[in-house]
Amino acid sequence: MGIEASREMRPYAGRSARSDLRASAAALRALQQHSAETEVHGASLEAHLEAYRLCERYMTDTDEAMRANHTALDVRVALRAGQERVKELQKQHLLAWTRGEATRLTDEAQRRVRVSDKIETAQRAVDVIDEALRLYPSELELRASATAVRDFIASARVAHWVELAERAAFRGLHARAIARYQDALFYLSRAEMGEEARADAAGKIRREIDLLRAHVAPSKVRPKKESPGFSPTSAAAESEASETRATEATSRRGIEDESVRGNR
Repeated sequence: MGIEASREMRPYAGRSARSDLRASAAALRALQQHSAETEVHGASLEAHLEAYRLCERYMTDTDEAMRANHTALDVRVALRAGQERVKELQKQHLLAWTRGEATRLTDEAQRRVRVSDKIETAQRAVDVIDEALRLYPSELELRASATAVRDFIASARVAHWVELAERAAFRGLHARAIARYQDALFYLSRAEMGEEARADAAGKIRREIDLLRAHVAPSKVRPKKESPGFSPTSAAAESEASETRATEATSRRGIEDESVRGNR
């Protein structure tokens, strides 16, 4: 489509009113044909984005034509009718591109290993959806998609802190494990998710905290001194600290800095 449609979409400046109308009609036919082809053959994300931009160009060119002094009333009416049809095509292609791009980014986020990378990639999907919502704020499908991706981001954060808590508990660091579980509760309280699921997850975390607190008092017995140098525990703690710093840096958007606690 690109070359033929682009030729039809050239600016209207210097044409007569009737020429404007003929050019608009030809451009509209080209856009409709392209849209029909994408429906039949299945378009790539790039094809939908290109079609959306061509629709934008059509709207700009017809706006310029209608502002011209020589444009007759009947021509203006015809151009507006063309714009109404193109607005529907424009929305169709933007939603198709947004849906596909958000899905691609979310799938990529799920494949990432580091939690900070998961969050960063998923946030790009949210940004894509939010940009479309800026143009079509009443589109329920977009709102549902944005909520689902944000829920994934929140779940990734919660899972990260739960994993750190489990590691600390395994090493007998009960106070640290409790702190990490409390971090998980912090992110859980801000997750966009169903209240029943939130309450169930919070209940499980609080039960773990209660079990750990039962071990805190006995653990105050002075531990044996370890010889200086490398130890698996110190190496694991350093790895945990590195991942936590990366996750916290990615998580700062919209969250108070003082609420994010690092390793102590």
